[in-house]
Amino acid sequence: MNLIGLPTHAAVEAAGLQAALATIVGPAHVLTGSDAAPRLVDHRGCYRGNGVAVVRPGSTAEVAEVVALCARHRVPIVPQGGNTGLCGGATPDSSGQAVVLVLSRLNRVRQVDAENDSITVEAGCVLADVQAAARDAGRLFPLSLGSEGSCTIGGNLATNAGGTQVLRYGNARALALGLEVVTPTGEIWDGLRGLRKDNTGYDLRDLYIGSEGTLGIITAATLRLFPLPAAEKTAFIAFPSAAAAVAFLAAARAGFGAALTGFELISGPVLDLVARHQPDSVLPYGAAERRAPWHALVEISGSDTDEHTTTRLEAVLAAAIDRDEIIHAVIAAHARQAQVLWALRHRLIGEALRREGGSVSHDISLPISRIAAFLADIEAALQRLLPGAVVYPYGHLGDGNLHYNVIPPANAPADARTRIQRLVYDAVVTEGGSFAAEHGIGQLKPSELARYKSPLELRLLRALKAALDPNGLMNPGKVLPAEA
Repeated sequence: MNLIGLPTHAAVEAAGLQAALATIVGPAHVLTGSDAAPRLVDHRGCYRGNGVAVVRPGSTAEVAEVVALCARHRVPIVPQGGNTGLCGGATPDSSGQAVVLVLSRLNRVRQVDAENDSITVEAGCVLADVQAAARDAGRLFPLSLGSEGSCTIGGNLATNAGGTQVLRYGNARALALGLEVVTPTGEIWDGLRGLRKDNTGYDLRDLYIGSEGTLGIITAATLRLFPLPAAEKTAFIAFPSAAAAVAFLAAARAGFGAALTGFELISGPVLDLVARHQPDSVLPYGAAERRAPWHALVEISGSDTDEHTTTRLEAVLAAAIDRDEIIHAVIAAHARQAQVLWALRHRLIGEALRREGGSVSHDISLPISRIAAFLADIEAALQRLLPGAVVYPYGHLGDGNLHYNVIPPANAPADARTRIQRLVYDAVVTEGGSFAAEHGIGQLKPSELARYKSPLELRLLRALKAALDPNGLMNPGKVLPAEA
């Protein structure tokens, strides 16, 4: 922490707190100054803050001691995992009053129970490492995100992360059987139960999941595992319209059932953007096929043989071609080709958007039945609002989640970003959708919560916060809007 400019008494108090923290976690794990700087900014550089210190506890007991110390001194706490969030939920404010509590040292796999199809891991475990531990036990942990090589389980649960296999397996909440949580008073709730059924009172587990560290700190979780699929097949498909893609999704559900594990919608302009910014990247088909307005990356997996899985996929695709729902399709011949297709979705699209710059991004969800009409209506409305705006939508069509990116025209007014966001969010809510699908609220969207939630919902949310964190020390300024 840079103490220049702070009153002398504040500097003394900060030094005393840093010393007390060092007695709990060790001096090497209390970071200040330039050592702390990387943890005081989000990974995109959109949010910057300050803090008394960055603290890295090595156990749940140390987390509890740190929280209890901060509670006694009324010091705010900002929990942080892999720092990969998109809404500033793990970045402190600029006041310099908070302790940033980084859970990266809590990275042990505590238990794999293959017979129970469960795994218990600490919150600092990187998602890819949890996937690997499950795979080593002959099981699948299906949560899959573009940031899986750096995001952590604690952050995944704190934001109720989604990803590309929600269609089959559900969000992070659906994959959690039990939690271990440090409360705002520094007590430890041990809810690490590997049970599928447990109706012993209110569901505290689901309350903490998705709360973004504002109610307590998740330190460990027992997660659901599944059998490894015997076969996986991936196809990349071109459609004449978004409505055709939605129709094919319904046909795929009917044809594949639970074997349909992924259905990612990608617009033609998004593919063109990847080709323009990353000309050496491997794209699924040529420029002529890429001119189709919409595409989808589809995955099926299950217990059938590879040959039978391929036959099922080809049959469903052939029927859709006969119905004129599909323009073109390619099927990955082997796992390496499938990985190349998924790299497009997980990595190349995001990188191309970053290189293009200036995008107004939206993480929205809608009833699947309304998506095709929404996409047509909102683009027309955007052109009326800002002629020349360019739209780059893609997302998880299988669960109704779109990442709707808009780049304003060069001559756009200064308030273009606000006007675009208001137009999109108003349209989404009118259609019965949500302005926050899988990235959370953080410090980016509390004002939207105030705008779109009913007064009753806001009162209930604030009542929960007041009951569990009466001093408001847990991740302040995140999720809930300030009271008027």
